[in-house]
Formats: sequence, structure tokens, C-alpha cells
Amino acid sequence: MAAAGTGPTIKMNGSTVTEFVFLDFSGSRTAQLFLLTLVITCYTTVLVGNLLIIVTVWLEPKLFQCPMYYFLANLSLLDISMGSVAAPKLAANLVNKGGTISFVGCMAQIMTGHFFAGGEMFLLSVMAYDRYVAICHPLRYATIMNRQCCFHLIIFCWTGGFIHGSFNVVVLSQQPYCGPNVLDHFFCEIPQVMKLSCSETYIAEILMLISDGLIILPCFLSLLVSYVIILATLCGRFGKGGIKALSTCGSHLMVVGLYYGPIGFVYFKPASGNQVDKMAAVFYMVVTPALNPLIYTLRNKEVKGAMGKLKNKGY
Repeated sequence: MAAAGTGPTIKMNGSTVTEFVFLDFSGSRTAQLFLLTLVITCYTTVLVGNLLIIVTVWLEPKLFQCPMYYFLANLSLLDISMGSVAAPKLAANLVNKGGTISFVGCMAQIMTGHFFAGGEMFLLSVMAYDRYVAICHPLRYATIMNRQCCFHLIIFCWTGGFIHGSFNVVVLSQQPYCGPNVLDHFFCEIPQVMKLSCSETYIAEILMLISDGLIILPCFLSLLVSYVIILATLCGRFGKGGIKALSTCGSHLMVVGLYYGPIGFVYFKPASGNQVDKMAAVFYMVVTPALNPLIYTLRNKEVKGAMGKLKNKGY
């Protein structure tokens, strides 16, 4: 097993690196087999749990016509996509005690990862706005959050994520990579790939910091403002309706916390390439997408009720 920070390199003598080498996780083989089991279990949950939510929302007209569940189905689709970016490759690397990825494959992994991550950030903000309108402007909710508006918001989320991922890949791919080519990680992540560039990366880092800031800061502020207003509104409602609204918001806040916490830990500190960084990345790439369907189904009576109806109908 290769130790962290060491491993095979390709001396290119100034030529272009054609592939990157992943280092395996340090630790005993037992620990790696435990991690492999965790990854396979979580990825299976990602696929089954999120597909179940998508099918339930699609087949239950009452849920499909509700903006909150329409957004939830899209969140599940993003979770499946996000989980599929790294989990299969990670499982293969754990079995093989390491692995490689082509330069093009690495750029594609970064593109898709930031595409889906950016789309999910936008969508979580849209879902917070939906809860704000539903709780603070209930009489105008149906008019404001009509189907056309919901569709345009979804297009905005996916388009914004695509632009974010494309911009980062364009900037990153312009950097020269002459060797070494070893990534102390289990998938291509910008801080680790940037460290392998054989030229000055200051301008590229600033550009990607601006790109990330233009998404993370507005999305986080919109979430903060939405929930400050929501909580202030709910302070005067302690009846059944207020408790139900608070429960719905609680599920969303749990998902937001699980999503932003590990990403902030990895991206807003210097890249160290240690095992803690890797485990944080495993959490937001694999574990969080698996927890989201559990959070929404276990805490939401309407979703559980709709699943029960579909089961009774023989789906």
C-alpha cells in the first residue's frame, strides 16, 4: 500500500501529463474494507432512495403538482448524479488499492462534480425561497409559485451549475501539467489537481475563487435571509400549522447543514491532502446524497403516505 504523499510518478520532461494516479487510503486493509462496505451501502441507498422519491413524486399527482415536492424530485436527481461522480471510481480504487484516471477523465469528473454541486446549491436556495413564500405569503403562494415559475427556477439551477462547472474546467485545463501526476485523493478535486500544475497558479486560483464565491455567497445569504424571516414569522404560530411548517423547514435545514458543512471544510482551508480531507470529501460526495432521501422520507408524512399508496396499488 502506498503511503500518503508517495507513490508512482511519471517524469514527463516537460511533456503533458496524460493520466493522474490516485493514492489509496492509508490504514489497515480492514479499515479499507470497512470504507468499501460503507461506500457500496451508501451508493446503493443513493440510487434506491432517490429513485424511490422521484418515482413517488412523478406518479402521485398531488405531490407532483406541489412545488415543494417538484423541487424535491429534482434534488433527488441531483443527488443521484452527484453520488455517481465519485462513488463507483472510489469503490474500484479501494478494491484495487489505488487507481488511475486519464487527464480528460479527470477534467470530466471535475466538470460533472461542480455542475451537480453548483446546481444543488442553487436548488437548496430555491427550496428555501419556496418555503418562505409558502409560510410568509400563503395567500399568494399558488400565484407566485406557479408551474411555469417552478420550471424556470429548475432550468436556472441546472444552467447555473453547468456554467459553474464549465468555467472551472476551462480555467483548470489551461494550466500546464508536467509531472508529478500523483493525486493524494480518491477523485479529481480542484485543490489537489491545482497543486500538480508546473506553473504559477495565482491567477487561476483567484478566478475559481471568484467563481465559487459568486455561487456560494449569494446562495448562503439567500438561505440565511429566507430562514431568518421564516423563523421570525413562525415565532407567532405555535398551532398545528406552525409545527408542520417548522418540521418541513427542519428537514431542509438538516440537508443544508450536511451539504455546506463538509464542502466548507474542504474548500475554505489550504489543501493538505490528509486523511481528514478525504473523509470529508467522502461525506459530501457519497454519504450526504444517501442521507437526503432518508431525511425527507422519515420526516415527511405526505411522502410516506404516497409511497404507501403506490405500494398498495402494486407499483
